Amino acid sequence: MNSNIFFKKKNIKINKIFPKIKFRNNFVVNSVQPLSRAKDRDITFFDSIKYKDSINRVKSCICITSDKLKSLLPKNYTIIIVKNVLYELARVTKLLYPYSDVDYPDLLLKDTKKLKFNKVKFGNNVLVGKNVKIGTNSLIGSNTIIESNVIIGKNCVIGSDVVIKNSIIGNEVMIQDGCKIGQKGFGFIPSKEKNIKFPHIGKVQIKDFVEIASDCTIDRGSIDDTIIGQNTYLDNQVHVAHNVKIGNNCMIAGQVGFAGSSTIGNNVSIGGQAGVSGHLKIGNNVKIGGGSGVVKDIADDQVVMGYPAISLRNFLKNNKDE
Repeated sequence: MNSNIFFKKKNIKINKIFPKIKFRNNFVVNSVQPLSRAKDRDITFFDSIKYKDSINRVKSCICITSDKLKSLLPKNYTIIIVKNVLYELARVTKLLYPYSDVDYPDLLLKDTKKLKFNKVKFGNNVLVGKNVKIGTNSLIGSNTIIESNVIIGKNCVIGSDVVIKNSIIGNEVMIQDGCKIGQKGFGFIPSKEKNIKFPHIGKVQIKDFVEIASDCTIDRGSIDDTIIGQNTYLDNQVHVAHNVKIGNNCMIAGQVGFAGSSTIGNNVSIGGQAGVSGHLKIGNNVKIGGGSGVVKDIADDQVVMGYPAISLRNFLKNNKDE
């Protein structure tokens, strides 16, 4: 069963995906999932020891990994050992979800004059795709596009010139003019001959009471989802890359950039034009000064600044004579 409402999955049996391996039961693969969410008959991957705590002990998960990491996986996993884990994962994902590596235009868009939504107001030239759900008392600005299967909650305000795809949006969310949400992220596997595009089958989840200011871009997840937590505010021109998870009650100032797969805790404040590198963990109640460059994990309750970002006390000490 395919639980992905945004990307159509092909029903392919495991022996066809890995023809050089003999499986006792030639079952149809359910999905591709991150380690933390993998279930029976899912394909997952394990490419870094950093994610060993995410291992989910299920009965018959198929896990793509390297020879170096295989010993860390449970014995009940079916382990596929490869030289390049991400390359193999991209191959498998593209095989199961053939339309996930390119943002194809939605050809099922219709003018809202031809559609019926309960207590929803639309501006001019709004286009909406198939199976879109919009909650009551929501407002949608002019020239906005909402692609197929998107879900928007109650009492939301969506500005003009906004594009939303592959997304589930909560109640009382405000998205200002010019935002682009749910597009494919910047995911590539470097190669000297030709860089390989990584498929993106995840979605964007925007929780209740979030406010997103003008011209922000939020990429959908690759295998996992991109998530913006409740009551979080993003200022103008913030970029959130694939798989990033921002916690509740965060304040993100203008032109901050988050690289892929980083996790931001609750009650985090980040000053303008700061950057957070990929695959990092930022704790709860952290404050990051404007213009900082974060290149390593930050524990709870820390205040940091500079490039690379260090404790505020050390930053001020190092710069007291300047």
